[in-house]
Amino acid sequence: MASAVSLLLSSPRPLHRAAPSLLSPPAPRARLPLLGPSSAAALLPRRPHGLLAPPPRANNDNSDAVGAPDRLVAAVAYLYPFLDGAHHGRFLVAQYPVFNAVLSPLGPAARLFHSSPLTPFLLFITLYFAVVRNQQAFSRFVRFNAMQAVALDVLLIVPDLLAQSFAPSGGGIGLDIFTSLENTVFLFLLVSLVYGGGACLLGITPRLPIVADAAERQVM
Repeated sequence: MASAVSLLLSSPRPLHRAAPSLLSPPAPRARLPLLGPSSAAALLPRRPHGLLAPPPRANNDNSDAVGAPDRLVAAVAYLYPFLDGAHHGRFLVAQYPVFNAVLSPLGPAARLFHSSPLTPFLLFITLYFAVVRNQQAFSRFVRFNAMQAVALDVLLIVPDLLAQSFAPSGGGIGLDIFTSLENTVFLFLLVSLVYGGGACLLGITPRLPIVADAAERQVM
C-alpha cells in the first residue's frame, strides 16, 4: 500500500399517442331541425370516448440515453488529471495518513501512468485527438467530459511552475503558504475526480468550475 501511494504522489424515446377507440359509441347530440336522424349523424363530427385528454407530449429528457460504455469512458477520463497532479498532495498525505487508504486503490493506475515519462503526453494526445475530436466514435457526453479532464490537466501547469520556482527551502510562513497551496490543488483534483467520475457513472453531465466553459467551446 505504501509503495503504491508513494508512486502515486511522485511526480429520445418514440412518441406514443393514445389510439381512439373505434368501438365506443358517439356522444349524444341534439338533432338538427328538418333533418332526419341519418342526415344529422352524417353532418355532425363524432368524438370517440377516450380523446378528451390532450395527447402526450414528446419526452425531451434524454438523461437515460447515455449508455454504460459512455459513462465508464467519461468517468475514467478524470483519472488523467488526478494522476498527473497527485504529487501536490504529499504534504496532506503525510499529515493525514487516512489518505493512504483513499489513494491505495489507485496504485495499479499509478504504476501504469508512471511506467514511462512519455505516458502523460501520450494520454493527453489520445484524449484530445482520439476522443474529444472524434465525433464519429464518441458521443458528446464522452467528448465533453474528456475535454474537461484535458483542460483540468492544462491548468496544472500553473501550480507545477510555482512549485518548481518558488518552493521554500526552509520553514517559516513561506512553507506554510506553499503547503496550503499544494493541499488546495490536491483537494480540488480529488473533488473533481469524485464528483466528475461519480456524475458520469450516473449518466449526469458534471460541470467543473473554471474548465466547464472552456470545454463547452471546444466540443461541437
